[in-house]
Amino acid sequence: MMARGGPCALSVMSFVLMLWQEASSIEVPLDPKIQQDLKQPPTIVKQSLKDYIVDPRDNIIIECEAKGNPVPMFSWRRNGKFFNVGKDPRVTMRKRSGTLEISFRSGGRPEDYEGEYQCFASNDFGTALTNKILLRVSKSPLWPKEVLEPVVVTEGSPLVLSCNPPPGLPPPLTFWMNSNMMSIAQDRRVSMGLNGDLYFSNVLAKDSQTDYSCNARFLFTHTIQQKNPYTLKVQTKEPYNDTSSVNSTDLYSGRKVTETPPAFLSPTGTDSSMMVLRGEKLQLECIASGVPTPSIKWFKKGGDLNQKVKLENYNKTLQIDSVSEEDAGEYMCMANNQIGSIRHSIYVQVKAAPYWLDKPSNLVLAPNENGRLVCRTNGNPKPDIQWLVNGEPIGSDSSLPNPSREVVGDTIIFRSVQTGSSAVYQCNASNQHGYLLANAFVSILDMAPRMLGPKNQLIKVIENNRTFLDCPFFGSPLPELRWFKNGQGSGLDGGHYRVYINGTLEIKRALAEDQGTYTCVASNILGKEENQVRLEVKEPTRIVRAPEHQSAIRGTMARFDCRVKSDASLPITVTWLKDDKPLSLGWRLKKDEDSLSIPSVNEGDEGVYTCTVKTEIDQDTASARLTVLEDASLFPSQSSALPTDRPDPPTDLELSDPAASSIRLTWIPGDDHNSPVTRFVVQFEEDHWERGKWQNLSSYPGDLNSVVLQLSPFINYQFRVLAVNSVGQSRPSRPSQRYQTSPAPPDTIPSDLKGWGTNKNNMEISWEPLLDTERNGPNLKYLVWWRRKDTGEDWSNVTTEKTKHIVQDTETYVPYEIKLQAKNDIGPGPESNIITGYSGEDKPTAPPTDLRVFKPESTKVSIHWTPVDPSTVQGEFKEYRVYYWREASMVKGLHVNKEKKTKGFYSTVAQPTGILTDLHPYSHYRMFMVVANTRYEGPPSNHVEFYTKEGVPDVPTSLKIVQRSTDYIRLEWEKPVEPNGILIGYTLKYQTVNGSQVGRMVIESFLPNVTSYKLRLPDRALRYKFYLAARTQVGAGEVLAVESPHFTNEDFFSSGNGSMSSVPVKQPPIKLAGLIEGAKYRLRVYSSEYHSISSKVVTFETSTAYIKDHVDIATQGWFIGLMCAIALIILILLIVCFIKRSRGGKYPVRDKKDLPLEGVDQKGEDGSFDYQNENENENSCSLQSSDEDNKPLQGSQNSLDGGVKESDDSLVDYGEGGDGQFNEDGSFIGQYTVKKDKDETEGNESSEATSPVNAIYSLA
Repeated sequence: MMARGGPCALSVMSFVLMLWQEASSIEVPLDPKIQQDLKQPPTIVKQSLKDYIVDPRDNIIIECEAKGNPVPMFSWRRNGKFFNVGKDPRVTMRKRSGTLEISFRSGGRPEDYEGEYQCFASNDFGTALTNKILLRVSKSPLWPKEVLEPVVVTEGSPLVLSCNPPPGLPPPLTFWMNSNMMSIAQDRRVSMGLNGDLYFSNVLAKDSQTDYSCNARFLFTHTIQQKNPYTLKVQTKEPYNDTSSVNSTDLYSGRKVTETPPAFLSPTGTDSSMMVLRGEKLQLECIASGVPTPSIKWFKKGGDLNQKVKLENYNKTLQIDSVSEEDAGEYMCMANNQIGSIRHSIYVQVKAAPYWLDKPSNLVLAPNENGRLVCRTNGNPKPDIQWLVNGEPIGSDSSLPNPSREVVGDTIIFRSVQTGSSAVYQCNASNQHGYLLANAFVSILDMAPRMLGPKNQLIKVIENNRTFLDCPFFGSPLPELRWFKNGQGSGLDGGHYRVYINGTLEIKRALAEDQGTYTCVASNILGKEENQVRLEVKEPTRIVRAPEHQSAIRGTMARFDCRVKSDASLPITVTWLKDDKPLSLGWRLKKDEDSLSIPSVNEGDEGVYTCTVKTEIDQDTASARLTVLEDASLFPSQSSALPTDRPDPPTDLELSDPAASSIRLTWIPGDDHNSPVTRFVVQFEEDHWERGKWQNLSSYPGDLNSVVLQLSPFINYQFRVLAVNSVGQSRPSRPSQRYQTSPAPPDTIPSDLKGWGTNKNNMEISWEPLLDTERNGPNLKYLVWWRRKDTGEDWSNVTTEKTKHIVQDTETYVPYEIKLQAKNDIGPGPESNIITGYSGEDKPTAPPTDLRVFKPESTKVSIHWTPVDPSTVQGEFKEYRVYYWREASMVKGLHVNKEKKTKGFYSTVAQPTGILTDLHPYSHYRMFMVVANTRYEGPPSNHVEFYTKEGVPDVPTSLKIVQRSTDYIRLEWEKPVEPNGILIGYTLKYQTVNGSQVGRMVIESFLPNVTSYKLRLPDRALRYKFYLAARTQVGAGEVLAVESPHFTNEDFFSSGNGSMSSVPVKQPPIKLAGLIEGAKYRLRVYSSEYHSISSKVVTFETSTAYIKDHVDIATQGWFIGLMCAIALIILILLIVCFIKRSRGGKYPVRDKKDLPLEGVDQKGEDGSFDYQNENENENSCSLQSSDEDNKPLQGSQNSLDGGVKESDDSLVDYGEGGDGQFNEDGSFIGQYTVKKDKDETEGNESSEATSPVNAIYSLA
């Protein structure tokens, strides 16, 4: 039945909602006069719990409180039948209340009053119900008498000691103790189960005791019942020794206890199941036996254990405090020790008693208005919804019929309600796990308009301020409110005024002419009422001459100005503050109308002075700092003008008064260096997101040194302070200690929320992520909701850490409502406004039809077409797009560019039109049209051909002066690239120009095949300007102009063949390039503006390629000198080589210390060698020249001190004590001198002194 009736009901409801305009419920103000006269059905305000357990030692009180007008009357039902309170002497009902009190002072048993109670509150407008209250009396029964035999077990065996507490109401708490009232020690081996039993995974000899006692504690009676104790005897293979367990590294091996694999004591078997209700506590237990004691681990199939899971009782118990549907599934516990492991699966099923999604709320309607009550719940299984009116099921014989009421599933729809149909409706949602009951009244209210505000109020406002005139009112039906000024006009709304729905009139900018009496009139069908507000517009209060910062020398007078301008009708009060504290004006400090005087200033007068001017409606303040300086005459060494500098950084930053989102920061200002600090800048740094980056937090006036900082949650702050004066900004202070703010839910809504499809069957929802400092807590996530717009379907949602979510399997281009919320581990943030997004687009399915052209012209054409059905666009309509191209020109032989062009037309009218522009005249065009959304184009329309009319031609391609002489000018031109029709000729216009003066215009016409013109010059100094245009039958085209000559100042010259050329002249001299060899030229310089100003004509002839007076370089003096120098150098080199060869071998080599020449080769410390034979390694001239071409010429000669200097394959320094040199291969050669006999040396000196070769060596 549900399957067939459901869709029908939904379709009916959808149809009804489409045709029906719902009125919002009337909000009744809390005004005492309104509430006193307002008639309303009853509302339950207080009631007892559904499951109500009472203490039998106390009186029983069952609460039922309700409000309404008239005051409700109360009645009760017990176990579904009327409960006559007056017939039972023990039962009384409180006055003006439905609360029952059952007293047992005169006897009676509380158990006799157990049962199900329900309270009814009624007045003339309906009946409200409480929940069904199940009353039960608390019970704490005694433990049954029993004789417990001693429990005998073998050491290492498992054991369970049963508790089985007596069933109490509510169930008792159990625990195990011994005879000394000490709790039984529990650990991984010994623990109590959820059922109260005591489990031993394995028994040890030390467990032998005679007083294992289970205790039950009953909460209501605050009593503890004790079970008879168990006696436990453990049989062992070896005597038990207390020290054995301490000395042994293994608890069991030392006592020879057999090791056993794990086995479950609770639960039993390989799997079990459990059902738990949503919101209740889930407790799963696994207790295993085995030697050694097994350890317990928990797993959930298909995922990890979430953060709600708590493991207790040494991991034997898994607990979730509040279960939700996502906690259902298969949980596995695994017990393992070194012998083996075992698993047990527990299948958890989560059901749900009914819970609210949309609880019905009271509805106040005016006559003939519409409304609805909605009762939306959820549960598992799905709850059944039952509607009642005044406690009776709708549709039953006892319920009143109401033709304006219709029940559609979980909604009651009211249409055109009438007076007298007020009632209280109950929604009862139930399934096998529980029920929900909610009352909501529908009150039909008719009331004439009433004014709720004070009468004839006077409002004073400041000119140019935004002003609100309040006129609170109420009535049912909702009155219409209108405003009038000075009793005239047709109502104020729009332009300068705006009327809000609550009756407030806004004046966007109050001016002097807005002053007057305003009347608000509220009216409905039952009457009208009015109120008046008198508005006075005042001039603002301003300090026109404010106090200024100043420095005063101690003992002199300081004066602060404070001149005020205000409205003459408003009395003003001027007060002075010093450092934000009231200033005491006495014999020394004097205040007059416009200033404050401080004579004989001293150090105590230094500070910030604030002038505050107040009227009854506004105020203004201004501040300045006074700095007291020492008398400059006491310090003659100092300058009379004290130097200023940037302030020193603040010191001693201290944090105090910490709060969740604020903290107080205090600091000591640094030296201001004779320039008062005007402000302090507080900066912060946090070490999680942008470590080390300092950012401005806030700025404060320079007279403060203790401020309360407003902070963001979940940030580890560190602060520093900078001081600013007129010179500049101080260095930052030392950082404060860190302060970590507490986490909180996000308080920012992610921005730029949008939804748009990336393909035809999806919608991508994206947004801008929150800033790191806006996270406010750990694990930031985003909760995204979406649903089809205007369909009434439920919201879908997903939680993600990303900044976008793609909704799959959508229909093509349908609107969705989207909202977004950020949340973290602390809680959710505010929801965003609902925006509209769209799923993806697809290709349009239909083309535009009947595409046609009208009125083609030369460069444009009008087009018409039949639009497509909007549903075929399959996306957001963007435009109708025309593709057109030039097929050909009707001018024969003219090739055209056939590139396609597009033009879009946005039109939603029934008969759209458009104009194609920028077309080429006299051309053949083709076109078609498509409809386009933002992503795709649809199929093409019919193709259309059209022809543009003939137009005026384009500008000629070129116009050049190709030849000029003193007697004529020759012009040549080229035809236009686009004739735009059939050319019929050219029009050439020209005139003489002389500066700003022009001559008569001469017009020449030519046939289309003529492209040149020769103009004879009556005066060779004349300058002409030419204008050329091509013509078709339509007319002349654009003009091309050229001047002769082209530049302001030119050299003008002509060659022998009669051609002329000109060159612009900026300043002399100039170079003429491009002349012909051996040609004759005539040259003159003239002014192009004043042709009469000209030089004489100069004739010159260019030379040929080889002229006759060419000078041979061989005859030049510099060249002859160079050649002689080169020959001399070569001659000297040859002489040197010859002399060296004739002198023979090398002299013996000795070191600096004049050591005697040894008979064997000796290798020095520096790596060079001496030689045994002077004749060995002799250098020849040929070797010297070939091996050392790149080295200076060298030979053996006497040094200045008489020594002989030699060179073999290396360069040796001249003279004793010179620096060492290097071989060609880079090795070091020491410095040597050759010792000679005096007469030999003298002989050498005499012979070399007269030698020209030696003289050359000396120069070298």
